[in-house]
Amino acid sequence: MANPSSASPASREPQALSSSDGATTARPGERSTPYASNVMRFLESVGISNPIPDNYSSEDFYSDFLCNHLKTDTVRRGHITCFTTVKPSILNSMGGLHGGVIAAISERVAIATARTVVGEDKELFLGELAMSYLSSATINAELIVDGSVVRSGRNTTVVAVEFKMRKTGKLVYSSRATFYNSPIAKLWTSPY
Repeated sequence: MANPSSASPASREPQALSSSDGATTARPGERSTPYASNVMRFLESVGISNPIPDNYSSEDFYSDFLCNHLKTDTVRRGHITCFTTVKPSILNSMGGLHGGVIAAISERVAIATARTVVGEDKELFLGELAMSYLSSATINAELIVDGSVVRSGRNTTVVAVEFKMRKTGKLVYSSRATFYNSPIAKLWTSPY
């Protein structure tokens, strides 16, 4: 009699793991990895299957949410300084400022900074946003968010955004955004 563990991988039955709500982690014909149950437990522990509250579904919730966490300090040509405080609503599961929030704040500050040098007659398109997560900001940490134009030309504008701890000045996150500038009239022409 052959040993069951010596059977070829193709002849084994696919295994499907179920979460608490009966959803499976493997598609028909695929095998689950040994780590699938651990991943499912982690996702459930951070609320992946929880319903989305109604107030999070409102129009432009994202903008209102970010603006409540970001306070403008100074605005001058090519430079913007803002402050933010790490609150429980923007923490990740490890207790630090969530990486998505950092990227979203970087994008908003970069757009505002670019607007200080790019005229309203041109539309800005984000072509690239590069993030560096150097350290972590924990709950109630106050951060200084500095946006500055690195270079701006006829077609592109590059903005650097730095997040520093307000008390120590330690750099914790940085980003660089590249925007494409295009006159509004040239953005789209009808094929008709």
